[in-house]
Amino acid sequence: MSQGSKIDRIYRKLLLTKYFTQGWGSSRDIKRLLAFRKIVSDRAKCVNLIPEHYPVEIVKDQVNRGVRMIEGRFHCPFDLYLPELLPKVVKTCHFQMLLPVKWESDHYKPVCIQMAGTGDHYYWRRRVLMAKPLLTEYRIGSIIIENPFYGVRKPPQQTRSILNNVLDIFTMGGCLIMEGMILHSWCKKIGLGPIGFTGYSMGGHMATLAATSIPEPVVLVPCLSWSTASGVFTEGVMSKAINWNLLHTQYNEDESFKRELKDTVRSLSEVCMTQSFERNSVQESKGTRYDKNIICLLCYYIIMGGKLAASCFKCCRV
Repeated sequence: MSQGSKIDRIYRKLLLTKYFTQGWGSSRDIKRLLAFRKIVSDRAKCVNLIPEHYPVEIVKDQVNRGVRMIEGRFHCPFDLYLPELLPKVVKTCHFQMLLPVKWESDHYKPVCIQMAGTGDHYYWRRRVLMAKPLLTEYRIGSIIIENPFYGVRKPPQQTRSILNNVLDIFTMGGCLIMEGMILHSWCKKIGLGPIGFTGYSMGGHMATLAATSIPEPVVLVPCLSWSTASGVFTEGVMSKAINWNLLHTQYNEDESFKRELKDTVRSLSEVCMTQSFERNSVQESKGTRYDKNIICLLCYYIIMGGKLAASCFKCCRV
């Protein structure tokens, strides 16, 4: 057994609750998200989704021990287009910014936008482990985004980091893409730059999605992540934390939903992936046999986990 798989097994033992306990989420909303991704996956169209002068509110600006700490918020732009998908507490994006009190140059004020990894609620972890070292050692500022469905943006009916629906994780990605675009544009307007994106694990993947939507070169440093998160759920540490029984039942109950997915898939190999969910199987704990590839399918096509993120490596240079 590889060292990585041992770590995965230990980590999984700490997860006491299964993910997606309420299933896929509304099939109607998933169809709407599938349609919206066609716009977001086109960089030129995606840029036009964001108003030019988008309001950002500063709620705190203080200096402590040589560090300027700013806290701000703004309305999540994703809510302008698919408001029914966002719980009320998710609709406001909160962020914390750490900057030097005085920059060494008026023409070089680098800032790194940090996305949260799985379970990284609030600001303190990224502030202590990433933002402060970047500031003190390299004079690089940071913006720490509060993830949708995390921290102060966690819906009251959600337990810890356990998302209730599959739809929620793709909604999270859509929000972070647009919120990253807002913060990138805002930093430029107030004279900061160059701007970079980073994140650990899931945060690295979300940083990649956001950076790919910026219509100009940006710095991108994803850590321990890849161009899609699907493998984590289908084969990796989270695979045993998914309620596959419920997802399988709901998928087969909605014929319209199944047809929508099949119509979305373009290539022959991806069509086979969809069909295999109904035809092929893998052994599950209670003798029930399913194929889990449908999660991969949605990861690729609902929020462009494969196509969009892979294109990032063609347009972004560190």
